[in-house]
Amino acid sequence: MKHPLFVLSLSATLLTGGIAFAHHRWGSYDASKPFSITSAVQRADWQNPHVMIVVTHTNKNWEAVLAPPFRMNARGLEPDMLKPGTQVIVEGYPSTRVENEMRAERITIGGKTFELR
Repeated sequence: MKHPLFVLSLSATLLTGGIAFAHHRWGSYDASKPFSITSAVQRADWQNPHVMIVVTHTNKNWEAVLAPPFRMNARGLEPDMLKPGTQVIVEGYPSTRVENEMRAERITIGGKTFELR
């Protein structure tokens, strides 16, 4: 084999590219059914790969998948803005695979709306 480093590099690129592609597939959310939840934050997990918050909708807890932490920071959102008890409006799409999960497109906190995608 004349170029083992090239083959190794190509393999690594394809593998990591495939993982990134699989991670960023949003096909498991139904974009034809947008809805919003107005609720106090029950819990917030500010970590990679996505920030998650738990809010209440129709007497059930919903997990809202937000943007990655670096994007949240770039949009002006900080972890202390999503403390439990903070009133938010989350707009997004329901999961087709996980009951009571949504992909959040935007979040409104204190009258200010942040686009997440």
